Amino acid sequence: MQNFTKNWYVVYTRPKWEKKVAEQLTRKKINSFCPLNRIPKEWNDKKKFVLEPLFASYVFANLSETEFFKVRQTDGVISIAYWLGNPAIIRDEEIETIKMFVSDYANVVVEKTYVNLSDNVRIITEPFVKREGNLLEVRNKTVKAVLPTLGHTLKAELIKESENVESINYFKTLDEAIK
Repeated sequence: MQNFTKNWYVVYTRPKWEKKVAEQLTRKKINSFCPLNRIPKEWNDKKKFVLEPLFASYVFANLSETEFFKVRQTDGVISIAYWLGNPAIIRDEEIETIKMFVSDYANVVVEKTYVNLSDNVRIITEPFVKREGNLLEVRNKTVKAVLPTLGHTLKAELIKESENVESINYFKTLDEAIK
């Protein structure tokens, strides 16, 4: 029996083909996501932001296993990433976290991580009002979110102080516990 359930998969592309592959998949009516990072560049004293793929040679595609052939037949696609002999499935929450980071921040940094040291937190002010998730660390004006399925951490600069993050594992005072 074939699997018709749609999941997010990692599509491995030729170098510098991420945007082209995502565009081609969209034309084939396949929901794809190529996270683009806004990188500040300077030319002759002018500062501009350039959109570059956040993950080199990777595009995410939401598809069923029956659509793998269409993806593999796309120009610029090398393969679908596998883990332990099966296609690597990325959780919807992780795709949403990536979308949130690239939409809210410029110059997001991706770091390889081997340990899942996450805590559940809720960010209580802009731009992440009441969003919860796995957060590795908040220090000064930097926030890090864990993507355990991908084995990476996203790091971004907070606009405001780290007071915008509250732990949902405990309360600071008895009054807050009653609320």
